[in-house]
Amino acid sequence: MRAMRWLCAALAGLSSVAWAATIEGQVTLYLDGKALRPEEAAEAVVYFRPTNPGVMSPSTQPYEMVTQRKQFVPRILPVTVGSQVRFPNQDPILHNAFSSSKDNAFDIGLYGQGEGKTQRFDHAGYVRVYCNVHHSMVGHILVLDTPHFVRPDAQGRFKLKDVPAGKGDLVVWLDRATPWHGERVAGQGGAVQVKLDVSQKKIPPHMNKFGKPYGRSSDGGY
Repeated sequence: MRAMRWLCAALAGLSSVAWAATIEGQVTLYLDGKALRPEEAAEAVVYFRPTNPGVMSPSTQPYEMVTQRKQFVPRILPVTVGSQVRFPNQDPILHNAFSSSKDNAFDIGLYGQGEGKTQRFDHAGYVRVYCNVHHSMVGHILVLDTPHFVRPDAQGRFKLKDVPAGKGDLVVWLDRATPWHGERVAGQGGAVQVKLDVSQKKIPPHMNKFGKPYGRSSDGGY
């Protein structure tokens, strides 16, 4: 009986090893044909969507996108479907967070310094976040239907650990570039070399939440 238990445990261990794979690589950003500093790639999001995805649960704790010095921090925030995001305000002035993004539109209203309100995101997709008070405040929430995502380090390197072995779609996303897609067999092949051409502005042209231009004093605070 003891030998049988040992054999079952050993087989379970082999199974977990066989299904746990790693995908690693390097992200390099280019502007006008010239490579940018490696740390610029740290804002990108790298995620893997297995062909046969497993069950995914939302985060039990809210993610956070802080308003700090008239900026959303982090500027790019990856979250899983069904999770909540809290918008704390660390500035001594009023802010707002809203989005007109399809399926994930929201408006939490004006809020002062403090813990802030939370918003739940139930649909996978890209959510561009603005402040109705300050035109220059732009945040990006990437709602993912996969738990396998990571940010590159200060050298532009990334490593996705414990992903299911097998085929899937590897994506590298950055708001200022066209997303990079590549079919990948997790657990096979060497490091992935990803090049992204930065062609879009950090502050895209946009209207306020009423569909009207921002006033001259929009960045003046209170």
